[in-house]
Amino acid sequence: MKVSISNRDIIKLAAPISLALLIPQISFLTNTAFLGRYGERELGVNGVGGIFYLMLSMIGYGLSIGLQIQMARRVGERNNDGVAKILSNGMRLSVFIALALMVLSLWLTPIIFGLSLHDSNNIYLTINYLYIRVWGLPFLLLSQLINAFFISINRSRFLIYGYSASALMNILFDYTLIFGNFGFPRMGLAGAAIASIIAEFASFIIMYGIFYFKQFYRQYPVHLYAAFDFKLSKRTFKVSVPLIVQFLFSIGGWQVFFIFVEHLGDIDLAASQILRSLFGIIGAITWAFASATSTMVSNTIGQRKQREVLGLIYKIAKLSLFFTAIVCVPLLLFPHQFLALYTNDVNLLNFAIPSMRVIVCATLIMSISTVAFNGVVGTGNTLINLTMEITSVGAYLLYCYIIIERLRSPLYVCWMSEFVYWSSLITASLIYLKSGRWKGKKI
Repeated sequence: MKVSISNRDIIKLAAPISLALLIPQISFLTNTAFLGRYGERELGVNGVGGIFYLMLSMIGYGLSIGLQIQMARRVGERNNDGVAKILSNGMRLSVFIALALMVLSLWLTPIIFGLSLHDSNNIYLTINYLYIRVWGLPFLLLSQLINAFFISINRSRFLIYGYSASALMNILFDYTLIFGNFGFPRMGLAGAAIASIIAEFASFIIMYGIFYFKQFYRQYPVHLYAAFDFKLSKRTFKVSVPLIVQFLFSIGGWQVFFIFVEHLGDIDLAASQILRSLFGIIGAITWAFASATSTMVSNTIGQRKQREVLGLIYKIAKLSLFFTAIVCVPLLLFPHQFLALYTNDVNLLNFAIPSMRVIVCATLIMSISTVAFNGVVGTGNTLINLTMEITSVGAYLLYCYIIIERLRSPLYVCWMSEFVYWSSLITASLIYLKSGRWKGKKI
């Protein structure tokens, strides 16, 4: 399927992705609100442990994006068998990587958090949370892969079903297991971890059910490619590994940020966990346009329309900024009402408002930066993406170390690190795109 670059087609691809991304953020909001009412410490620890799990999930996401770029290119070339072969081999890679991550996490978690966190109770809760949470990785990585497939063939609307099932299961079992309702034991943070695993399993079942019940296997015969293809895997890793390392640097920087904030105190950590959800809510728009960008750029190059790429990225960036601004305005006008969804602690709420305003403003830069950066991703030159990410995260970490760890600045000053990161990323992306050095890249 070939795609055009009109505003209508951009929105047609991005809107279902945005809705699909927003649904789990509602689930995350509910999870955070439940833990906020369960205990301030549990809320803060969920932030530290949740970022670590997010970092693991980004390894799978990097793999799926690498596969998505390849599948979108084959779609642009009208090579359905090529799409099927990439998808089939990607399933095997996803399972292997998920199992490897589980083993590695069970070994490394006590070491990482035992050395980095200061509070012994926080260390204990974080390790126990992650020992449960990592069992959802196989379902998560396989779901990320099938989602990438549907985006690459311009059937992004199917993502809504998987994310809806995930959100419903997560909310139901959060309520059941965190507080011990319906006869279940009161499990607190451990209950939140189990609920998340159930949610990921539900999404996995729904998405692969759609693939088979809608008979996509006829058009994309994955069953014909049962043997593991080492040559294709090597090509996949060539595209995906720089993305994986890039995401590790990106989320790893955030992990360091939360560890530094834990050193400031429990209220700073709890407030930051609440504020993290802002990126999920606003990111449902920006990351949807970003995902559409990488797919449409790759598809457009596959159609040999390289001269249209910059115009396409510019159009998507304008749309991303416009829709992000629509969400940001009410958040700036009514911060108290929004934060009250998470906690009834007035002190925590008032403490978080200045930082919230900083984050909302930073997301306006993010809305353009993610699109430009994913435009580079779509060209297939992922080593360039990695270089940009390392540079941007390096500037971000330097800011965090000086402002948080050394100067112990107020939390809203700490969150200004987002301006440093997104400004660095957009500058590097625009320089590369305008240079034209991405033309002729084969993947």
